[in-house]
Amino acid sequence: MTVYVPEEFTDAESDILRRYFSNLDQPVFALVNLPEVVKGALFARYSRSPRSLRRLFLDEFVNDLEIAGDQAVDATVGVDRAESLYEKVFVEYGDDSVAQLGGVHLACEQASNILTKILEWGRLMSYLEQSTRYIAYDERLGGRFRYYRDPDVVASKFGTRYVGDMDRMFDSYSQLAEIVTEHVRSTVPKGVKDSDFVYRQATRAKALDAVRGMLPASSLSNVGIYGSGQAFEQLLLRMRAHPLPESRLYADMMLTELRKVIPSFLRRVDVAERGGKWSEYLSTNAGNMSELIDSMMGDTVASDVDEVTLVDFDPEAENKLVAAACYAYSHLPESQIRMRVEKMSIAEKTEILNTYIGDRDNRRHRPGRAFESIDYRFDVLSDYGAFRDLQRHRLLTIEWQPLTPYHGYARPELVDAAGGTALFDEVMDRSSSLYDALVTDYPQQAAYAVSMAYRIRYVMQFNAREAMHMLELRSSPQGHPAYRRVALEMHRQIAEKAGHKAVAASMSHMTTEAPELERLESERRAEAKRNKHS
Repeated sequence: MTVYVPEEFTDAESDILRRYFSNLDQPVFALVNLPEVVKGALFARYSRSPRSLRRLFLDEFVNDLEIAGDQAVDATVGVDRAESLYEKVFVEYGDDSVAQLGGVHLACEQASNILTKILEWGRLMSYLEQSTRYIAYDERLGGRFRYYRDPDVVASKFGTRYVGDMDRMFDSYSQLAEIVTEHVRSTVPKGVKDSDFVYRQATRAKALDAVRGMLPASSLSNVGIYGSGQAFEQLLLRMRAHPLPESRLYADMMLTELRKVIPSFLRRVDVAERGGKWSEYLSTNAGNMSELIDSMMGDTVASDVDEVTLVDFDPEAENKLVAAACYAYSHLPESQIRMRVEKMSIAEKTEILNTYIGDRDNRRHRPGRAFESIDYRFDVLSDYGAFRDLQRHRLLTIEWQPLTPYHGYARPELVDAAGGTALFDEVMDRSSSLYDALVTDYPQQAAYAVSMAYRIRYVMQFNAREAMHMLELRSSPQGHPAYRRVALEMHRQIAEKAGHKAVAASMSHMTTEAPELERLESERRAEAKRNKHS
């Protein structure tokens, strides 16, 4: 059984595609010879389409491009001229600085949801991932359900059970998605001014939100990545050091494609004394820490803990924030500004902060870097689906523990209301049982079996400026209920547990009321834009 499903194209399609994509048959490929806006638009379509990037290009983009002038181009071969040019530059200037200046759009398809979190680790890259909200995951790929088939597991004594259990989980997901969709449409009336299309899209999105927790972490996703040569080098070094076999296999495919575009930037990755030593360092440290902490703390799992806990903050944070806000407009050293701030009245401090924040007409209007002077650290226990969304925020520090079924799962109220409790719970039981069967022999791959409704523990540390961005965004009406709840609780604890009421008040675009259909307003706006441009 093959790991990846190759795409099929006609001869005419292949003739077009090979001008712009570094290969036509692998799940990892680079985009070249296209305007930046086209590459960005292609990636943007990723999140709401079940189609591959190459198929999207053929279906929606190629007819709007002038491609006749590219007939002699073949992107599936390397770029020898670029290689020789950069080699000359590297000799004179050094590769680390130059490697920050060349970027690549790389498509990463048929990646498990475990792998997507590894791909999206780096701060200095841009990612766009396929959404479980807009795409029904019961659509098949090459005739089979879209989940990762680890070669070692499939070839083992567990292979038949793994495939059988996965297929049943996807069957149940498909069945419950229809049940919940019909329930939503029977209980939520269509707005008088809403088209059938808008109503059906919004109600379907709500249903898919509710049942996404049934999907296993093996579910395949597409990820579009844009990054510099240096950022890709760091990503590949980490992936080659990761204990998950899928990560190492995928890193090899990525390296092959990236070397067709930016070969010199990545020449150290698989050199034994350079990248090899680097990856070995990362792998050895992770392995040693795992053994040491296991010997000291064992595998005890905590129970009866809150979903969100503010574990660290600075009691003097608001004084520090006021001082930092004053700094760029003063001629005094920060130590003397701090002394003056500490003597100010609450009214004076409030006036400074209010002036610094200004009138925020929308959530994209954010004050300056003074808000980066204070930090919050939260310990979170949420379902894996919410974690997937929150993990993609890059301007923070996040660490997560292994995905297991040991923390229990969250079943949405909508599933119960639709009469799907038994079906949902049956999938959770199957998921947990399969994990238990795999974990001894395949401790890394066992996580593939865990459904996204199961909870995972992670820590998030971020400054107040990132808190403003993340919490306002993730509390917005179109947000998934699971991460909206986390965002609102973080905001509450900043105000009440930390006592930073001025910081909390500055986040003036928090949304506390949950709409009946989360995606309704977004679908209305999208339709209005389509009508305007039609």
